[in-house]
Amino acid sequence: MPIDATKPYDDQNIFAKILRDEIPSKRVYEDDFAIAFHDINPQAPTHILVIPRGPYVSWDDFSARASDAEIAGFVRAVGTVARDAGLVASGYRLLANTGLQSGQEVPHLHVHIFAGAPLGPMLAR
Repeated sequence: MPIDATKPYDDQNIFAKILRDEIPSKRVYEDDFAIAFHDINPQAPTHILVIPRGPYVSWDDFSARASDAEIAGFVRAVGTVARDAGLVASGYRLLANTGLQSGQEVPHLHVHIFAGAPLGPMLAR
């Protein structure tokens, strides 16, 4: 169910629990700014989620409130995950949903990395 990205951060969301190791995840990367793990319901042969360690609801929230170091660290983490997974040569897609009409389901900023097959064009319905 899509969430309202204008609401305050909910520290009981699934990604907050993953960050606190209350829920296991298949991590592929972590540093001071982000963690990355395989999606439990993959939508492509490779489907990795990258989340910031800080409590940010959405890209909008993150870009408005995160420090310059957090923003740079997170963006670099996304690139590092893609490179480490060997996705650059064949290509990959990044997706960050924000709010109700985008279909954002977890109230914690996350970037999806999709790869491993032709993904086709992004088309609005």
